[in-house]
Amino acid sequence: MATLGNPTNTIAVLQKYHFNFQKKFGQNFLVDANILEKIILSADIKSDDCVLEIGPGIGTMTQYLCENAREVVAVEIDKKLIPILKEDTLSSYNNVTIINEDILKVDMNAIVREKNAGKPIKVVANLPYYITTPIIMGLFESHVPLESITVMVQKEVAQRMQVGPGTKDYGALSLAVQYYAEPKVMMSVPASCFMPRPNVDSAVIKLTHHEKPPVQVKEEKRMFDIIRAAFNQRRKTLVNSLNNAEGLNLNKENILAVLESMGLPATVRGEALTLAQFAYLADFVKN
Repeated sequence: MATLGNPTNTIAVLQKYHFNFQKKFGQNFLVDANILEKIILSADIKSDDCVLEIGPGIGTMTQYLCENAREVVAVEIDKKLIPILKEDTLSSYNNVTIINEDILKVDMNAIVREKNAGKPIKVVANLPYYITTPIIMGLFESHVPLESITVMVQKEVAQRMQVGPGTKDYGALSLAVQYYAEPKVMMSVPASCFMPRPNVDSAVIKLTHHEKPPVQVKEEKRMFDIIRAAFNQRRKTLVNSLNNAEGLNLNKENILAVLESMGLPATVRGEALTLAQFAYLADFVKN
């Protein structure tokens, strides 16, 4: 079994299995042991933890997780990587389950029931940039019992997740993540730490799941529909964005009345509102 986390061993494994990187899966493998150790520390992996890893690749981070956690479930979409994981890089670990599936189609609640008796798990992943948001939101919206999600993402995306109102990076993703979790960027990771080298730098962000959301709202889905509409056309006022949004069927006078009751001007844009203000808006603006 090859110990991964350095370029030499990674190249040897890839050559042995004649593996070609798939652009459609956004594959970039970490080749820096120092960064891998820091991710394990950031995720606070303990010996009694059950960890779900999304996109193990050739098993680089999986090896570190297996060394530190009680149980690891690794979900990999690329069937060409499964023999490498099963026959080679993870063959000596008896605490890992490899699932060849698309994470967006996996019943994660069933995994948590089977592997961790329904108790909260920790998620660790090096996510392809094109699918970062659907995966993170899928985990939150399916209400999988989660303790935390520690993920490697594009640096700009990590920034977007943790900023507040009034900044150019603030948007629907910031609000959605902050509704479900406490985001904290743990470290930056330069492009040189990957094979092949991506065009952008990355960051590791930890999302610690809230026991209770920081705001109360009558209809979660309605609030997020309003948030999405508010940021669909950032340059428009909130009133115009919501009034023109398909499916919301909102009345302009009613929107203005609710904004006035909140002490907000008619010209306010979505990027100025806090999560609490969006929750209030969702509760009181009528169809």
